[in-house]
Amino acid sequence: MEYKISEQARGVRIIAGDQAKERRAVLNQLIEIAEANGFGEITLPSIEPAQLYVDKAGPEILGQMYVFPDKKDRTLCLRPEATATVQRLADQYFKNQKDVRLWYFERCWRYERPQEGRYREFFQFGMEVINPSSSTIRDELVEIAQAMVALKTRSFDTNISAKRGLDYYTEDGFEIAVPALGAQKQVVGGGAYKQGIGFAVGFDRLMLCKS
Repeated sequence: MEYKISEQARGVRIIAGDQAKERRAVLNQLIEIAEANGFGEITLPSIEPAQLYVDKAGPEILGQMYVFPDKKDRTLCLRPEATATVQRLADQYFKNQKDVRLWYFERCWRYERPQEGRYREFFQFGMEVINPSSSTIRDELVEIAQAMVALKTRSFDTNISAKRGLDYYTEDGFEIAVPALGAQKQVVGGGAYKQGIGFAVGFDRLMLCKS
């Protein structure tokens, strides 16, 4: 179940009991799928330089971010998504490596109007392939994403030529939507960028899906 306490910030949740167990069970299944396909875990920082996201995702993302100065007046933010950080890692550490396969499960934060399926603190399960050597990797990732959504529902739509809203995408991306979720129906979004290709599963929305 979810708990709400007095003076709790909007758009965040305390999750426990059977709901927490169900989330853990689904997360373990996502990890099994990822690792069966050769992906290894990476843990990313929650606090990042805000400029990273402006440079990678475009200045419009600033309006959705939690931005604050540190004690030396450096502008930091709570991470709004993870792919930009992975791209920076690719630039600095993986330039000469092919087919680096990474998965992550991270909290992210965006200042948006809270509603079911859209929270200010939310969870993403992501998969990234840095410097892919195969031309079929996109199709492979779409199939993996579909298998992950199918853990919760068989009723979903896949769009393999979606227009993605972030500046770092270099071509049309792909999305998976579950129409039964209504306005918050997009569960997966991904695409290619200069350093690689990947996707993220909106874990909270996935958990709302029904078989």
